[in-house]
Amino acid sequence: MLKMFSISHLRNFQGRNVFILAHRFQSTLVLAEHNNGKLNPVTLSAITAAQKVGGTVSCLVAGAKCGSVVEQLSKATGISKILVAENANLHGLLPEPLAPLIVATQKQFGFTHILAGASAFGKTLLPRVAALLDVSPISDVTVIHSSDTFVRTIYAGNAVLTLKSNDNIKVITIRPTSFPAAAIGDSVAPSEASTQAVDASTISEFVGQELTKSDRPELSSAKVVVSGGRGLKSGENFQLLYNLADKMGAAVGASRAAVDAGFVSNDLQVGQTGKILAPELYIAVGISGAIQHLAGMKDSKTIVAINKDAEAPIFQVADIGLVADLFAAVPELTEKIGKK
Repeated sequence: MLKMFSISHLRNFQGRNVFILAHRFQSTLVLAEHNNGKLNPVTLSAITAAQKVGGTVSCLVAGAKCGSVVEQLSKATGISKILVAENANLHGLLPEPLAPLIVATQKQFGFTHILAGASAFGKTLLPRVAALLDVSPISDVTVIHSSDTFVRTIYAGNAVLTLKSNDNIKVITIRPTSFPAAAIGDSVAPSEASTQAVDASTISEFVGQELTKSDRPELSSAKVVVSGGRGLKSGENFQLLYNLADKMGAAVGASRAAVDAGFVSNDLQVGQTGKILAPELYIAVGISGAIQHLAGMKDSKTIVAINKDAEAPIFQVADIGLVADLFAAVPELTEKIGKK
């Protein structure tokens, strides 16, 4: 029996086919962030984001002696293959030698998207990659609607922007807290050595790094965070938060006001110009709730605020609020935790 189709049916059929073909031919390169020994969890969130783009997902692991990172990453679900670039010139993951490698890899395989987390690593590297590819970078994406339509926040999170990119290659950093980490499975993704040359940078040189060592969880990935603000009055008083955090197995953060006052180092800063978090529990102690700070923690599942000022803006986003003197409330809370 011969079926008759109208012009509108044909157009709809063609439109669906174009969408399916476009979706099928997307391919994304996710840049693995690591320290040559351990994979940063932000990479797993980037893999989840890449899966929402559609098409195949590949990962690039670049560094010096990063075999253990490849092993960890290979068990993440949703990866078709892992490209491995091991070279002494990539030690320290400086953007100057790394960016040309990424561009050469994109040209070799024809990736339509390049993704990384919106961390210090991604924010430093991907604008340089975008410049070399002559495209506009898309930063701090929170939602991926399709292969060319993305959502990001602007004005410290007070406005949401939906943008459509017409660039042939999309260079994107994603907000890790907006995408769950890719699951770790039993299957192992295949890996292959990169054939691209890596030249030593004449612009910069990796000399060394001094890392703060702590037994507490890493701030960006901790499930519980205790943060302090200017209300603590001094760096010595942050010991109150350290004691509480140790009891709870939590990480310690700080507001920009506390960092600017010299109470703690800037690697603890939470906010628009610091780290953006979404832990299961966020305890804000002596923090008024400036908009820049809220931009970094308002997506937390449960927010607890302790402040003696009942009118503090932090109480507007808090799930639980305690109007009290922190110098009395925090030691009491620390003492009661763990008691039955």
